[in-house]
Amino acid sequence: MMSSFLFRAMDARAGIFLAILGAAIILVPAGNLLVPESSPFHVPTYAVTLMGKYLTYALLALAVDLVWGYCGILSLGHAAFFALGGYAMGMYLMRQIGTRGVYGDPVLPDFMVFLNWQELPWYWFGFDMFWFAALMVVLVPGALAFVFGWFAFRSRVTGVYLSIITQALTYALLLAFFRNDMGFGGNNGLTDFKDILGFDIQADTTRAGLFAASGLALAVCFLICRTVTRSKLGKVLVAVRDAESRTRFLGYRVERYKLFVWTLSAMMAGIAGALYVPQVGIINPGEFAPANSIEVVIWVAVGGRGTLVGAVLGAVLVNFAKTWFTAALPEFWLFALGGLFVVVTLFLPKGIVGTVSTGWTALSQRRVSSDYEQGSDGPPSAPPQSPSVQANIMPPQPATDFSGSAKPQPAE
Repeated sequence: MMSSFLFRAMDARAGIFLAILGAAIILVPAGNLLVPESSPFHVPTYAVTLMGKYLTYALLALAVDLVWGYCGILSLGHAAFFALGGYAMGMYLMRQIGTRGVYGDPVLPDFMVFLNWQELPWYWFGFDMFWFAALMVVLVPGALAFVFGWFAFRSRVTGVYLSIITQALTYALLLAFFRNDMGFGGNNGLTDFKDILGFDIQADTTRAGLFAASGLALAVCFLICRTVTRSKLGKVLVAVRDAESRTRFLGYRVERYKLFVWTLSAMMAGIAGALYVPQVGIINPGEFAPANSIEVVIWVAVGGRGTLVGAVLGAVLVNFAKTWFTAALPEFWLFALGGLFVVVTLFLPKGIVGTVSTGWTALSQRRVSSDYEQGSDGPPSAPPQSPSVQANIMPPQPATDFSGSAKPQPAE
């Protein structure tokens, strides 16, 4: 079964992407831990952390591309699922601090002691165990997405109206998590983490391990997305994207397909948020900001909607540009981001990967046609004919009666 899973997910583009990602998972930690600092091939710890953050953003972009590129659901609220996964991991990290906090309380986090909380809220129970926190990283965003999608898709909310509702959901969570009485640290959020699974969170080995974990999570989620999109389910999703009313008329329960892919995408976003928090060292309500969700859509559009690989590429390129701009020309970054989106929309509507793929296909077809015109042995490849077309171009056959003998045809 595993071999069938990999066979469905793999092709040349996926193989190249996974090979590059696998090389990065091995070489970057090795360059940080094994190569001496005096060597030009040494990878600094801050660079490992920065690239690990890029990988979590790439996983978030992959989740958005799954619902937008293949199902036509333009989500402007995936930052909510990303932040919920981050808060679930942050709650586990806060419970690991114990008496090492500023106030030395063995149970209550520092912000609860500061706000005169007398006991730990019930929804914090269990987060002292990693397996429980990891389960909540997936279940909390998935449950919210399932409930939201159940009502939205059954009500047949689509298009820009659905996008506005997803953004409203994110903004509502932003306002809720800003409140101190919610028990999530208010506007300061959760921070001052000490360790994860018993390892010092600031150690170089831990940073390298988090980078490798982010890369592995991206690879696994990429294979899952490839399997979904290349299966019969993926064909139905594309049909929903291109002609939802016609797909429903053919008898498909469209809302079930949309609900499945929407929930799966939210779970992937939650995993991305959980890997993001220990590498950055903080999670606060600012991660719910609607602008963050819009920025993710820009990543996907730049890389190439409906390509998966393009979403990853767009996330890495745009965030690398953001890192450079905010250091060199911080006041121009938002203008550059807006200009980039306008340029991509006008001149690269298929994104980088989509445009390159289309151009490569056209070039290959021209080469085949040119070879045929110059006297090559075989004709250029043609798309397969449908059975109805083949029936129309077949020469007429003599009619046969039930005895098996041919009947003469009447003259036309």
